[in-house]
Amino acid sequence: MTTMARSDDASDRPPVLETDALTYRLGDRTVLDAVSVAVADGETLAVVGPSGAGKSTLLRLLVRLDEPDAGTVRFEGRDYRTLDPRTLRERVGLVPQQSALVDGTVRENITLGPRLRDEPVDDAAAERLLVRLGLSGTMERDVNALSGGEAQRVALARTLVNDPDVLLLDEPTASLDADTEATVETVLSDLVDEHSLTAVVVTHDIAQAARLASDALVFDGDGGVERESTARLAEVDE
Repeated sequence: MTTMARSDDASDRPPVLETDALTYRLGDRTVLDAVSVAVADGETLAVVGPSGAGKSTLLRLLVRLDEPDAGTVRFEGRDYRTLDPRTLRERVGLVPQQSALVDGTVRENITLGPRLRDEPVDDAAAERLLVRLGLSGTMERDVNALSGGEAQRVALARTLVNDPDVLLLDEPTASLDADTEATVETVLSDLVDEHSLTAVVVTHDIAQAARLASDALVFDGDGGVERESTARLAEVDE
């Protein structure tokens, strides 16, 4: 059983996201073993560990795409099972490692959420976001003509257009070259600051974890986790 202390928060508000003894099993294997961790308002928490350790599973559990075998997740102090799943996924936006775009144009993909909710679409704001992500002029491009890195950035834009409170990012720069990776990291950091977003970022790159977050949740491969300073992890990794 692994229990993490709550992140410091100057207000009396509960953490934006908090897991309570979260447990998930896959067959005979315990992927998450009674994990308790809190992510404060405006905090970015990195998640690192070996492949197959359960990092992506944690993100799926946080947005209730999978159900835990035991324990729960709290969103702003409420058990997330008391929330409408659609509302939860609007406020907690997941960008998966595989972009999972739908057939159509970039515009149709990034405005999908508002259109499904019958809400107006701010095309100018969407275009500005694409420009920031290095995708200027792609609004009418067919997504099947995009490179893997471009598709990943469109998936990020699609989530950001929904104006979530929390971003869950699964290897957000895995398909990008070094220059584009730097651009996306800058945009993410700026947007988190501008909108006081809370973020959980899965990454295999300890240096990236240190650039984006002050703390990391480190998976040990046996279902347990430890919370560590990313600066310390980067020192050990050198």
